[in-house]
Formats: sequence, C-alpha cells, structure tokens
Amino acid sequence: MSTTPEGLPSIIRHWIGGELVDADDGRTFDVSDPVSNSAYAQASRGSAADVERAVAAARAAFPAWSGISNRERAIVLNRIADAVEARHDRLATLESYDSGLPITQARGQARRAAENFRYFADVIVALGEEAFRQGDDQFSYVVRTPVGVAGLITPWNTPFMLESWKLSPALASGCTLVLKPAEWTPLSASLWPEIFEEAGVPAGVVNIVHGVGEEAGQALVDHPGVPLISFTGSTDTGRHIIRSSAQHLKTISMELGGKSPVVVFADADVEAALDSVAFGVFSLNGERCTAGSRVLIERPLYEDFTRRLAERASRVRVGLPSDPATEVGALVHAEHYARVLSYVEIGKKEARLVAGGTRPEHLAEGNYLQPTVFADVERDARIFQEEIFGPVVAVAPFDDESEAVELANATQYGLAAYIWTSDLKRGHRIAHAVESGMVWINSHNVRDLRTPFGGVKASGVGREGGAHSIDFYTESKIVHVALGDVHTPRFGASS
Repeated sequence: MSTTPEGLPSIIRHWIGGELVDADDGRTFDVSDPVSNSAYAQASRGSAADVERAVAAARAAFPAWSGISNRERAIVLNRIADAVEARHDRLATLESYDSGLPITQARGQARRAAENFRYFADVIVALGEEAFRQGDDQFSYVVRTPVGVAGLITPWNTPFMLESWKLSPALASGCTLVLKPAEWTPLSASLWPEIFEEAGVPAGVVNIVHGVGEEAGQALVDHPGVPLISFTGSTDTGRHIIRSSAQHLKTISMELGGKSPVVVFADADVEAALDSVAFGVFSLNGERCTAGSRVLIERPLYEDFTRRLAERASRVRVGLPSDPATEVGALVHAEHYARVLSYVEIGKKEARLVAGGTRPEHLAEGNYLQPTVFADVERDARIFQEEIFGPVVAVAPFDDESEAVELANATQYGLAAYIWTSDLKRGHRIAHAVESGMVWINSHNVRDLRTPFGGVKASGVGREGGAHSIDFYTESKIVHVALGDVHTPRFGASS
C-alpha cells in the first residue's frame, strides 16, 4: 500500500519566464507512483511551442545574467543551496514517493544537490584564465564567455540531484537554460521554482518544460537558439540526440549507459569487496548508471564469493520506499519493471539463477523484485552485454589478469570499473587497461566533485565535473597582443 505524502500538487506546470504556466495547447500527462502504479497528478505536456516560449525567456534573460560578476552569481548559487537544504525532508519524501527510491537513500539527495551548487560557486569565483608570453614580442590571454542558452535533459533516477548536477555549473558559467526533466519522475522538479524564487534567481534564467522526450526533448534538441545540450540517459537516445544536433553543430555532453565490471582477485579484502558489490548493484534499486552489474571473480574465490553474494541478495530487505528499513524499493515505472523482468527471464535461459528473480512474497502489488544474482554467465549472454538497470547482477569467473581485462572490456559500454586486489601494482595495471571513463581501486563509487565524470565507447561523449563542466558551458577566446614592433613580411611592398 502506497504512503502518499501530504500536499501533493494536482498538476505540475512548466516554469517559464518566472511564472508557472500550463502547456500552450493545454495538454497534460499522468504521473504515477511505482507502488500503486496509479496516477497521483497531471503534468503539463510540453510541445515545440512551450520550448519556444522557454528559449525566448532564456535568451531575454541571458545578457543580464551573463553580465554580472562571477562573485554575484556565486552568491545566488549559495542561496540556492541554502533553499535546497531547507527542504531536505520534503525533497526526500517526494523523491522516494515518485521514484520508488528507499527513503534512507533519498535523504542524501538534498545534501548532494546543495553541495553541487556550493562547489560550483567556489569554482567560478576561484577560476583563473590562461595567459601565454612569446618572449618580449607578444602576449596572449584567454577570455571565457558563457555559451548562451543551455538545454538540459535529465534522467528519472535520482532526478533532483542529477538536475542540480547540470543546473549548478550552467548557472555558475553565466548560461541561462531550459531544463526538461524526465517524464516518469517530475515531482521533485516542482520544488525548483520556489527554490529559485527564494534564492533571487532572475526570471527567465531558469526555465522548466515538462513533457515526453519525443516531443519536448526533441524540440529542445532541434531549437536553433539552444547551442548546447547536456543529456543523461540511455545510449540509444543519446545516439538520436547526436544525430539531431548535427544540423546545428551543437556542443553536446552525453552521459549514457553502463555495464560496469567489478574485478575481484583472490587476494582481495573479501568482506570489503562483498559489501561494495552488493551495495553497488542493489542500492538505488539497481537503477544507477555506474552500477557494478558484471562481477568478475578470480576462479579460486569464485564459488565461495558467488555463494555469499547470493546469500546477501536473498537477505536484502525489499519493501515500501517510505519504510526506513527498506534497502530496495519499487522500480520506477511499470514499463521499466516489465523490461527488467524480461531480462530476468532471459537470464534464466542463459545462466544459473542463484538468488532472487521473483517478486517478494510479502509484496503482492507494486514494481518489486528481489535482488537477483546469475552465476556462470557467458560473455555473449544478453544479461552480460546489455544494460538492465535494475537489481540484477551477472557473475562470471576468470583465470588470470589478461582474461580479467578481456572480460571487463567485452561490452560496448565503458562508464565505470571497480578493481579489488591487495596488489596495488596489479590494480594500477588493470585500471590503465580497462576501457572506462572512471575506475575505482579497492573503493566503491566515491566521487570527488573536482574530477571528470563520463565514459568511453557507448557510455558517452565528453566530460563534466569540476573545471570540465566550466569548459563545457563556456567558450574560450584567445586574444593576441603585440608588445613591441611588429615585423611582418611585406608582401607586395616592393615595386
């Protein structure tokens, strides 16, 4: 039975030019919670007309916002962080209800979102620009200018925090923007308008258009007045956006799918590795891009580690997202739930099911799945190759270091990788050999905001995070200045 928060909006409207507005054509779509799979609200269904209004508002606000000092923008970003933190409990409640995320895991989202704004407030104030001296003859310096209107398209998993991840560097850089939240989880985005008003963000600097990707998202990608698109989501959608963006030669950043390997050697700290594997693939309901969903175990450790992982999976507490004891909640949407279940059925034909694979007996309704472990998974199996994005893990053995690297790289994806070994020389060798944008050695997904985030191969294009985000949202112009007499060859000067 769903625990419905008090004060839910009956309709989630666009935020354009500092005002809450309905869709231009009045259309809406249902928003459902993943426990009851019944609609609790309507959201405005954005179209090209709504995106046009939002882009016009952002373009009108751009000169003033980009024209103030970095320090002034930083002050506003810190106010946003204060306003986010003041809504910590409300945000966690809404996020858990809308996405199915366990409430204990949702509670960290406000803190992480606020930290994104504080971090980029610090970055933009401390940012220096490069200068180059060519002897005594010439001096050159770099000037950064914000790109313009940024188009931000965000995913449905941990939506508020991931929205903040894009909003904060875009605003810090002096861009104005149009945000298109994921249609499955728009509830927490309804908090942004009051947050921005409280923080004193000028009207039109941030605009929010709700809607489905094929309509509102496509219109944002196609709009010639939006020179930059930052997208987090599936690889297939990313490919489509890249093709669509080519017409206007847009700057793009894509954080896409993952099928990240966890490589566990026999000499690893087994308890730490086991904790990391279980948390890494089952937390956030398994709906995380960096989940270690392929666990590769050195053969001497393989049977014991697999058995213990299966035991841990069987004991994971699956329940109502609102229950503080819950470790895995309800998958986000009935459509996604059906997709994950289809992979479980595929896995039963491809490998050995050692844990989970069914709905928990005590949960007759809702998008629930007991954490699932498949063993003896072959490299060409679909559950080894394809992103499932749920609490499902594929386990396979390896015999030596070279096979571990080969298996780790044997997919189209390359977002994250995790290595567990007491031999740090080997850990570094594997880290350099694995094809991924990010690697953790004897660590689970602990991220420093200063570091670049992104993947290789089908896991993405470009990097965001730290100074890389500022690079993405700004253009660099080099200015060359002569310091002395200019001695240019005099073509055509002689008779």
